[in-house]
Amino acid sequence: MNKTDLLKIMPYAKSRIDTFAEPLNAAMMEFNISTKGRQASFLAQVGHESGQLRYVCELASGAAYEGRKDLGNTEPGDGIRYKGRGLIQITGRANYKACGDALGYDLVANPQLLESPVLACRSAAWFWRSHGLNELADAGDQTRVTRRINGGTNGLADRLALFKVASEVLA
Repeated sequence: MNKTDLLKIMPYAKSRIDTFAEPLNAAMMEFNISTKGRQASFLAQVGHESGQLRYVCELASGAAYEGRKDLGNTEPGDGIRYKGRGLIQITGRANYKACGDALGYDLVANPQLLESPVLACRSAAWFWRSHGLNELADAGDQTRVTRRINGGTNGLADRLALFKVASEVLA
């Protein structure tokens, strides 16, 4: 995928295209997001979750995640410390640990590393593959992809609109 195509898919990412195009391509290659359908689905989800590459750190404080044992947030301050980061918003101490172990970084000690362009992309692609999203993308089920990322269907209309554009651009 070239920068022109990425800009067509995510027009609000204009100032971020040069920063993210290469790391996105590398991450998709590393995690086998290799078909046009997988790429369109991945880019649609990343586009929604990151506000079209504008945000690599959740805008909310993270206080809502405080004490969430399902996220591994067992220490005081974990909610804020491990709020959503990266292009798919890795959230919670347990997810930071799993992602860091997979990518070879101590994200528990250094959660802000997920804000770097390379790790923001790699963490999103790692999450994608480790949660079986290539298979759901292959099946064309964007609603199930959204549920697996978001836990619900928050922003589904935007995700579907981004998917439609990405599918046309990457065809």
